[in-house]
Amino acid sequence: MTYRAGWIHYTNVAPILDSLTLPAGVTAITGVPTQMNAALLSGEVDIANISAVEFIRHADVLEALPDFSVAVLGPVYSVNLFHTVPLERMRRVALTRQSAMSVALLEVLLAARGLSPTLERAEGEAEDLLASGYDGVLRIGDSALREWYRVAGPLTPETTMTMLPHEGRGITVTDLAEEWFRLTGHPFVFAVWAYRRDNPPPPALVQAMREARRHGIGHLADVAARHARKLGLPERVVQHYLWNFRYHLEAPDRLGLHEFAAQAVPGHAPLRFGPQPGGERRHVLSASADTLKP
Repeated sequence: MTYRAGWIHYTNVAPILDSLTLPAGVTAITGVPTQMNAALLSGEVDIANISAVEFIRHADVLEALPDFSVAVLGPVYSVNLFHTVPLERMRRVALTRQSAMSVALLEVLLAARGLSPTLERAEGEAEDLLASGYDGVLRIGDSALREWYRVAGPLTPETTMTMLPHEGRGITVTDLAEEWFRLTGHPFVFAVWAYRRDNPPPPALVQAMREARRHGIGHLADVAARHARKLGLPERVVQHYLWNFRYHLEAPDRLGLHEFAAQAVPGHAPLRFGPQPGGERRHVLSASADTLKP
């Protein structure tokens, strides 16, 4: 029987997916986060790197690989709120339809500040939507990275990514992952590799993914150069962007995931993870404690 994968192949997972060779009996399709979330839940695919919030919302039926994530500690550069007025004065915010994760994170961050602007679905580049009357625009993925650099750049030989400003062209860019770190002190997990509990991935696929990740991280400059050409960005920007990610769902990342789950989906089912490499037991991240329990 064929095992079907659904990949969200943004640049941020290039170190894992670019060199991945699927083993026999595995096929793959690609799409944006909301498409792959729906595909996994409907049974169209058997495993997908889905939005962490969808994993949390459906924790009663889903399980995740124990050592794969798309997480950051601090800025992410590609999940951005572009705005022309201070956050406290925003009245209308345009939201992308491509990501449930970024919307849920924005809602948590706004609630923490006691803010409640009107949130509306609208697609388009940030500057165009701001010019049309929105006070803020939420953008994600490769497009958000390019638009952030258009506002914050250029990068000169004397500067680094961390030195670039958060504003330009009359626009302020609030990096949602950076705001999460300021609020909690934890990493933020944007995505996990999830599957239905009754249909775990074949070991050959998981091993191939681990080998591809090892190769991608080991050749990060090459990966960055290839995607910089596609994005029309300096190689230095894309290389910093990629080495910033945490791809192994380590203990700090799980703490951040637990904290977000408690704030975004109160009362969620326990989060379950498959066996560690070489292990036999599955583990549960308790909904009421920060410790891993067998």
